[in-house]
Amino acid sequence: MSEYIILAAAAFLAGMLNTVAGGGRFLTFPALVYTGVPPVAANATSAVAVFPGYLGGALGFRQEIAAYDRRRLRKVVAFTAIGGLAGSLPLLVSSNEAFSLVVPFLPALATLAFAFGPRIQAWASRRSVGKPEGALGTLLVSLYGGYFNGGLGIVLLALFSLWGMRDLKVMNGLKNALSFVLSAISVATFAAAGVVALPQAVLMMVAPCGSSARRRHARRGSGPSI
Repeated sequence: MSEYIILAAAAFLAGMLNTVAGGGRFLTFPALVYTGVPPVAANATSAVAVFPGYLGGALGFRQEIAAYDRRRLRKVVAFTAIGGLAGSLPLLVSSNEAFSLVVPFLPALATLAFAFGPRIQAWASRRSVGKPEGALGTLLVSLYGGYFNGGLGIVLLALFSLWGMRDLKVMNGLKNALSFVLSAISVATFAAAGVVALPQAVLMMVAPCGSSARRRHARRGSGPSI
C-alpha cells in the first residue's frame, strides 16, 4: 500500500512541475525504480504517467500557444514528432544495465543546457539551431525527450532562449505543447511495444490531473515561473 502512495504522490508533484517548468520525470522515474519497476520499464511507465499533466498544461496555455506564429508552430511540431519517435525507439532495445549507466548523465545535460543557455545563444545565433524554423535544435531536443524526457521542459526553455524568445508566457505555452506532442509519441511507442507497467501507469496517470487543474487556475493570477 505504501508503494502506491509513493507513486501517487510522485505523479501529483510531477504534474505540477511539468506544467510550470519541467522536471517531473525526476520524481516519477526514481519513484518507479524504488518500488521495484526495472529501469527501462520505469522510464516507459513514467512517460505514460506524466502524459495527462502535459495535456492539461497545453490546454491551460492554449492562448499563449495560439499567439505563436502558426507556420513556425507547424514546422516545430513536425520536427518534434520526428525526433520524439526516433528517440523512443532505441529505448525499446536498451538493456536495463545500459540504460542505468546512461541515466545519470541525462539530467546533467538538461541542467547544463539551461545554465549555459546565454553563452550557447551567441554561438547558435549564427546557425540554424538558433532559428525557430531550423530543424537541428528541435530534433536534438526531441531525441533526448523521446529517449528519457527527464528535464525536457528545462531543455526546451533553453532552446527557446536560443531562438531569441523572451515572453515567458509564450515560452511556457510552447513548452507544454511540444512536451505533449513528444509524450504522445512516446506513450504510443512504449504501449505498442508492451514495455509499460500498466497498474502503476494507470495509478500515476490519475494523480497529475488535479495538479494541472490547480495550476491552470493559479497561473491566471500571476505570470509563469521557470
